[in-house]
This record gives sequence, C-alpha cells and structure tokens, in this order.
Amino acid sequence: MIYPENFENKIGFDRIRTLLNERCLSPMGLEKVGSIEFIDDYDSLSHILSATSEFQQVLQFEDFFPSENYYKISDCLNKIRIEGTFPEVSEVFDLKRTLETVKAILNFFRSKDAVKYPVLQSMCGSVKIYPYVLEAIDRIIDRKGIIKDNASSRLKEIRSDLVGKSILVSKRLSAILKQAQADGIVDQDTSVSIRNGRGVIPVGAYDKRKIKGLIHDQSASGKTVFIEPEEIVEINNDIVELEYEEKREIVRILTAFADNVRPYIDDLLESDIFLGEIDFIRAKALLGNHLHSIKPILVDKPFISWKRAIHPLLSLTFEKLSGRKVVPLEISLDEKDRILLISGPNAGGKSVCLKTVGLLQYMLQCGITVPVAEGSEMGIFKNLLIDIGDEQSIDNDLSTYSSHLINMKFFIKNGNDKTLILIDEFGTGTEPMIGGSIAEAILGELNRKKVFGVITTHYTNLKHFASLTDGIVNGAMAFDNHLMQPLFQLNIGKPGSSFAFEIARKIGLPEDILAEASQKAGVKNVNYDKHLKDIARDKRYWEMKRQSIRQQEKRLEELMAEYEKELSGAKILRKEIITKAKDEAQELLKESNRMIENTIRQIKESQAEKEKTKDVRQQLEEFKNIVVEETKPVETESEEKIAVLSSKAKKIKLDPEPVKEKPEPPVSPDRPLKPGDAVRMIDTQAAGEVISVKDKKIKVETGSLRFFVPPDKIERISRAELKKSLRANQVYRENDPGLVHRNIDFKPEIDIRGVRGEEAINQVKQLIDNALIVRHRNLRILHGKGNGILRQLVRQYLATVDVVKSFRDEHVEFGGAGITVVEMDL
Repeated sequence: MIYPENFENKIGFDRIRTLLNERCLSPMGLEKVGSIEFIDDYDSLSHILSATSEFQQVLQFEDFFPSENYYKISDCLNKIRIEGTFPEVSEVFDLKRTLETVKAILNFFRSKDAVKYPVLQSMCGSVKIYPYVLEAIDRIIDRKGIIKDNASSRLKEIRSDLVGKSILVSKRLSAILKQAQADGIVDQDTSVSIRNGRGVIPVGAYDKRKIKGLIHDQSASGKTVFIEPEEIVEINNDIVELEYEEKREIVRILTAFADNVRPYIDDLLESDIFLGEIDFIRAKALLGNHLHSIKPILVDKPFISWKRAIHPLLSLTFEKLSGRKVVPLEISLDEKDRILLISGPNAGGKSVCLKTVGLLQYMLQCGITVPVAEGSEMGIFKNLLIDIGDEQSIDNDLSTYSSHLINMKFFIKNGNDKTLILIDEFGTGTEPMIGGSIAEAILGELNRKKVFGVITTHYTNLKHFASLTDGIVNGAMAFDNHLMQPLFQLNIGKPGSSFAFEIARKIGLPEDILAEASQKAGVKNVNYDKHLKDIARDKRYWEMKRQSIRQQEKRLEELMAEYEKELSGAKILRKEIITKAKDEAQELLKESNRMIENTIRQIKESQAEKEKTKDVRQQLEEFKNIVVEETKPVETESEEKIAVLSSKAKKIKLDPEPVKEKPEPPVSPDRPLKPGDAVRMIDTQAAGEVISVKDKKIKVETGSLRFFVPPDKIERISRAELKKSLRANQVYRENDPGLVHRNIDFKPEIDIRGVRGEEAINQVKQLIDNALIVRHRNLRILHGKGNGILRQLVRQYLATVDVVKSFRDEHVEFGGAGITVVEMDL
C-alpha cells in the first residue's frame, strides 16, 4: 500500500520517471516506465533488480550492445490478424529492422557465458525469431524500405512500362518546347514544369491558343498558363493508369505477405514485448550508472541498514554546481530501533534525510538500483505511508493541522510491523503544548503497532519520550555552532538542538529580545537545549579526536611496517656479512692446508731433523684448530669474533723456520733422465721438472706449463737451482699485470658457430693457450650441430694437441652434440 495518492510527487519519484523516459528508445519502453508499480514480493523484486544490475555491467564492460531500431510492431501485427488485411510498406520496413535488432540482442546474450548475465539470458529463452519471416520481408523490401521491382513479375513489368512512358513523355515535351522556342511562342530560357504530377510548358496568356492542350494551372498574376500538350495527354493518362495498377499490385503483394506471417503473429508479439522490456531495463541501467547505483543486499523482511546513501535528485542538481557534493547518509532501522526521531536546526537536512529514505526505498521496490555503498542492506515493506508538506484545502475545508491528523488516523488504522512511515515536522500546526501531547500519544500508538519509521520534529517532549521508550531512537542533524552552519550529517543516538537562539543571534535579533525570550522559555527548557548543544559539541570533539587517533594509528602501523622491513634487511645484511667472514675463514684454512703440504715437502726435500719437523707440524696444527673452531656456525657470531679470529691467526707463524739443508749429492751428467729430475731448457733457460720420458721425448713441467722437448734441448740441474728458478718465476707471475688481467678476463667457453674452418681452429688454439697460462682444466667449445663439419674439424685438431687429456659431447640437456667439452692435462 502506498499513501497518499500523490506519494510519488511528494518524494520526487515523478522526476525519476522523467529521467527514465529520457533514456528510453521506444514507445514500449515508455509504456513500461509509465506502468512502474510498487513490488513487495521478494522473488519478483530480486529478479528485476538483478536484471537491472546485470545490464549496468553490460553497459560498463561490453564494447557494444544493439541500441538502434527499437520500433513498436504490435499495432501492425494486431492489424493483420484479420484475414484480407495488409500492412503499410513502412510498417513492414519497421518490422524488418525491429526483428533484426531482437536477433542481434539474442545473439549478444547467447554468445556470453551462462554465469555472466544469468537473469538477462533467461529472459531470452522464450523469444523466437523465425528466419522465414525475415526472408519473406527481404524478398519484397529493399534496404531503403521500398518495395523491390522483382517482388512480383507483374510489378516488374508495370515499373518497366512506367519508365518507358516517362522517357517518352520527357522526349516529346522537350521536342515541343524547342519548337515553341523556335516559333517565338515561349522564351529561350523557358523550361518544362510539373503541375498536378504532369509535365507542362509555361506559355504567355496571350499565346495560350498557339499550343493545343490542357491548361493545368496559371501564375498568380495570370500572365502565364501551364499547358500540357495534347499529344502527350494520352501518354500521361497511360502513366496514371500504370501507377494505379502498381499500387494495386503492391497491395496484393503485402496481402500475400500478411497471409504468410499470420501464423507467427503471437511469437512476433513476444519479440515486441521482449524489446520493450530490454529498452526499459536499459533505461534503468543508464540512470543507475549515472547515479553510481548498485543492487544492495536484499533482505526478505522490514529492515534498513544503509551506508553512504545519496539522494539521487539532489546529487544530479549538485552536478551542475561545481564544488558541491551531497553528504552521504548512514542510517539503520531494525527490530530494536524501529523508529528514528530526528531533531535539529531548521535547514539542517532533516527533511532531505526523510525524503532520501522514502525515495530510495520506493525506487528499490520499483526495481530500480539505488545510490548506496557496497555492503548496504535493504528490506521489503508492505506499506509506505508519508506525511510530508501542507495538505490544506479550501474545497475540502481542511486546515494544515487537520490534514496532518487525517494522515495520522490513516497511519494508526493501517500501520503494522511491515509498514514504513515518514512524518515531517511531527506535531506542528497547532498550539505547541497540545500539539506536542497529541504527537506523543500518536507516536506511542505507532510504536505499539511495531511500525518502522523516520520522523522529524522540534518538540522537546518527543525527544524525552524517544529516549525513554524502547523501539524509538533519537537522531540529530549535526550543526557547527562556531560557524553557525549545518553539517548535514545524521548522528543516531542523541537528540539535537534547534539552535533557535544561536540562529536568531546570527541573523542579528537584538540581545534584549533574546534575553526576554530566554526568560519566557524558562530555565529548564533553555538549559535542556544548552545541554543538547554541549553534548553535540562534545560528540564532535571526541569524534575528531577518534579520527585523529585512527590517523595516528594508521601512521604508526605504517612506521612499524617500515621498521620491520628495515630490521629484516639488517638481519639479511648481517647474515651476508657473517657468511662472507666464514668464506674468508675457509679460504684462510685452505691456504693453511696448502702451506702445510708445502712445508712438509720442503722438510722432506731438505731432510730436516725430526724434532724440527715435529715443531713445525705442531704450529700448523694449532693454527688449523683455531680456524676450525672459530668458523663453526654460531647464532651469536659478530664482527668482534671475526676480529678475534684475525688476531689469533696473526700470532701463528705460517712460514717454517729455515732448516738446515743437507748438501745435495752431486748428480752424474751421464745418468739417464727420469721423472722427478730437475732440468733446464737450453734455449729459454726455463727450469722445470721431468714428468715422463717417452719415445725420445721428455715431458717437462715448468710453472703451469707442460710440454715435450728433445733430450738434447735440456740440461740437468740441481734441485736448489730448480727451486730458485721457480720462486723467481712465481714472483714474476704475481707481479705481471698482463697475467693478472689474463686471469680476470679468461672465459672457458667460446662460440664458433658460423665461423669458417681455419678461423675456428685459430680461436680453439687461442682458447687452449690461454687455458694453459691460467691453468684452467675444463673448456667448452660451442660449434652447433648442423652437418657436423665444424665439429669434426675441431675434434681432429684436439686429437693432435698433447695437453688435451680428453674431449666429449656435452650432456643432452645442456646442448648435446652441439658442444664439445675439453679436459686439459694440467
């Protein structure tokens, strides 16, 4: 039930209808807008709202939706239900375009996933499009909506004759005109005209008898007459007869078409209804997207829990006023607090709040999405009853207060637990004391009937009653009493002050009048209003404090997150430092082991005394134990421990004390060379050690190089000379910048794909030479697969190189036969 009859005008829904009408494309859509009704069935309302919400998504996220040629075809179809009737050509053309639009809409939804637009897709299920109907139309109508020449063989003949006769008339008229011009009957610049659909020649009134024919017209001055020459009259009569025959043939064609489509009329009418429904839903979706509306959570009971609700009409008005925005409304009505009693200053937004509730609830229950925030919940009411504005009537002998009482009587009679009432300025219109008492009694009765409602008032007794009565809650429109301006914010839980004295003082009412008014109002009432103002002020203060605390908490959380991130980074850096220190310690340990082996070898070579050997071993073992102990993983390691490790390492002498070497026995120059002998190459004076003797070739190792030399190219030397030469060579290698850079720049892999054979072999040679110098054992040569020619050349060369120990294909996962892996004999 909706009360009163002008409910929609009072809450502004008539303007919503206008906005929807502006967005409709068809008469069917306009009819749907005009027939919008209040819905209180949960399933029906949920279905309609879902369809509108889905269409909003279509308009937002789809590239194209058919929105042209929404014509009303029901009138045409109903007309041709009667046998023997026929449609107009324009109606057939509209039918064609409309059916094509319906077909495009069906294809659009049927091409989408079933879960994307389920409600809209379900609407398409009962709609049928018969290709036969479209084909029948295409046979007789062209793209411009004109009957085709080949719609029938007789029509083609008629039109062909018409064209021939028209050409003949044109030729004869031109010939007659030229002759008349030659005879001086008409001027040279005279041309053929048309009168009554016939070709005529303009002739001066005095010369009209010089051309035989029919006079069809004359000029306004009467000086010129328009004559149809008699020799073309008969031809024009034939043309007229052909035109009538053409019309009769077209009627016959259209009648036959109507007979053919008559069995499909009911299904075609369903398409008309479907197109009107789509147009209506589209209009609601367009308006919804403009207002940023959504489908809220729908609850099958009387209930309101709105977040950031916006009055749509006020929002549209403010769009035109740059810089102004509607203050959103937060409101809740439930079983505990069913009636909200709003108080506060005039022009503070009480009535806007009231109308917002009425308009949004009515829009929702008319199937229109509403401008509220996500998470809002809206219930369903059976009755919407309002008392807004002045209903006084001279004709009905009604005063303002009488009209309010009549409305209250209706509310009490029809109100129940599924009713939402909206009352503006409750109790006004009569003597305040009596009016307030009656209003309080009515409010109590409405509360006992468990109605839901939003009521605005200035009466103090109603504020007291609300604070003491279960089911009713006070609310106040916020007001800045420093700036003396409303904030348009609804605060639920406390009553509001009317700020009458403050507003009067701001307007400039004399202070003596305000003082006298204060005395007349009584200390109690003034204090009550003052306390309300103090409460409102304190509430705003603590609300600002709470907001400030929230901001500080948010900032604190951001700082904590930032510090945690920095702490995590510091922990990672600490682990990296410790890991680096451990790696350095391990390198130190490896160096120690190397020196141990070197020392042992020196001892053996020098045949030192056992006691001296024992002392050296003990010192080295002590250093090794220190390094091992200090490099164990401990959670509390720090840079101080690393420093302690370094200081302990410095206390150990890594170099053994010089030992007295026994004199080396003389070597016989005639004794054959064997592995281990010290030798020197005669040509280069490079000292080395014999590795092997094979086939009159001696393999010598000097520094990091090994090569074969003939016996006559080397000479035997003592071990002492060998050591001296090797030490000098080591110092040279460590201080030679060329060798240092060569070590840094060396890459154990080359890519010779696409390189010619000779150049490829040169690159392989250079790789092996560099590997020998830097003593790198494993090399990789990337030559690709192809025909295998480059691979074969490389391997033939590698087979001839003595320092190459072996070569093979790379693993299949890493390149297979396209890469050769070389192992050096170092």
